[in-house]
Amino acid sequence: MSKRLLILAHAPSDNTLALRAAAARGARCGDVEGVEVDVRGPFDTMPEHVRGCDALLLGTTENLGYMAGAVKDFFDRCYYPCMDATEALPFAFYVRAGHDGTGTRRAIDSITGGLRWKAVHEPLVCRGAWNENFLAQTEELGLFMAAGLEAGIF
Repeated sequence: MSKRLLILAHAPSDNTLALRAAAARGARCGDVEGVEVDVRGPFDTMPEHVRGCDALLLGTTENLGYMAGAVKDFFDRCYYPCMDATEALPFAFYVRAGHDGTGTRRAIDSITGGLRWKAVHEPLVCRGAWNENFLAQTEELGLFMAAGLEAGIF
């Protein structure tokens, strides 16, 4: 039986689209079998998508020292419908941060703590000016999530 990894990422620019594609590329690596990868934007993600996944990789921009409004909207719509049904959901997240990502990380940690999700990787914060290394780091995170899910580590 295959497991499902949900990649939920806000991608309002070419660079953030590239990050989301890199996460999906890593998760769909040919070495990982038995993991279905579902890639969605925050407005296209409903509670049933979260309840139907086995792990979640979240991607957001840092906007005014906070997560993207689209990601906040996702949490606003899905928090209560997912609360009891997704306890201990393995997740990780990446932030495309023009500054330091601190406020975004704090907000996501607070919300996912209330949901009682289980962080399985340190947040990846892609800080400052665009750097092509962000793509490799995000692809590696996608691979980590899929491989960990396939191996039953989380």
